[in-house]
Amino acid sequence: MATPQHIIVKPEKIVSAAVGMLEARLVVPGLFTRTGVDQFKGADNDSISFAVEGVLPFHSYAWRNDRSQPIVFDTYAERKISISFSGNYYSGVRATDEQLDFDIAQWAKLMNPQAKAVARGLSRKCVSTLTGQTYNVVIGNTGANLRGALIEAERVLDAFHAPGEDRYMLVGSNFRAAMLADKDLNLAQNVGDRQAETSLTKAVIDDRFGFRIVKSNEIGPNDAYAFSSSGFVLATAAPSVPASVPFGATTTFEDYALRWVRDYDSAYMQDRSVVNCYAGTRTVTDVLVGWDEANQTEIVSAGEHFVRGIKLTLDGASNYPPASGELARITGITDADVWTPTKRAAETDPANA
Repeated sequence: MATPQHIIVKPEKIVSAAVGMLEARLVVPGLFTRTGVDQFKGADNDSISFAVEGVLPFHSYAWRNDRSQPIVFDTYAERKISISFSGNYYSGVRATDEQLDFDIAQWAKLMNPQAKAVARGLSRKCVSTLTGQTYNVVIGNTGANLRGALIEAERVLDAFHAPGEDRYMLVGSNFRAAMLADKDLNLAQNVGDRQAETSLTKAVIDDRFGFRIVKSNEIGPNDAYAFSSSGFVLATAAPSVPASVPFGATTTFEDYALRWVRDYDSAYMQDRSVVNCYAGTRTVTDVLVGWDEANQTEIVSAGEHFVRGIKLTLDGASNYPPASGELARITGITDADVWTPTKRAAETDPANA
């Protein structure tokens, strides 16, 4: 007599499917630099620190000089970027015996809505980080000259030495509508069958001026954000599976981490399913290197500046760094020369209204 082969549902397989569903539902988090952090346990202040290479200026020693002056020695110092976990995003579901026997064929059926719920939590956290950031440059009145504004956005990020790869422009609903209606931009939204695989690919409108343009209903309708992916970091970590839980697993996919635990509540004759992850976000600031033309020497900024992203608005005035500040002196981006729809002008010029 042949022995029947039992069908065993492994929690690792189900949670792996869940984290895949999670990744497919995300738009804004997909634009961040992501890391799934396994070494967070026991970290001080619930934070993980990453070392960032220090910056040193170059010097020039005059050719055949009289050696009356020594060369200059600089002090090298690395920076640390810390990401603090500040959220536990979860979805919990109860299922009675009757529901499991007659309504829910298998637990995997619940994974999709639970993964969607966690995805919305992560998305909301990333949107709050993006929109809550203070930007050194705001390009205003873009609705009057969208093509010119996009060119200016690229120019500013180039002057800021923001990384050129993985640049995105996240646009609100009104901003997107204005772009699609602008004949000078000639945008053609790509949502073909081959691309319609995830929420992010479906949100992509087009590529222009070095930016991948992505729509979002989660930001202000008149706003847009142009940034390098490396300017924002999302870290996720899967909590440990408790030893007392008979059915549970953790996994990481595309740098998203997730945990699933399931147990039985005999007092109420129902199963409980919880999907969750820890998450933290932060922005990345930089030490800048510039050139002092008057003294013919390289200069390194005394402070750190957020230069990997800027904001654009359909209305309102442009706002640039003060001419007297360190950022303006190093990059040349200054409130004495801001973009307006009709001309370049001082920030106080009536054209910038």
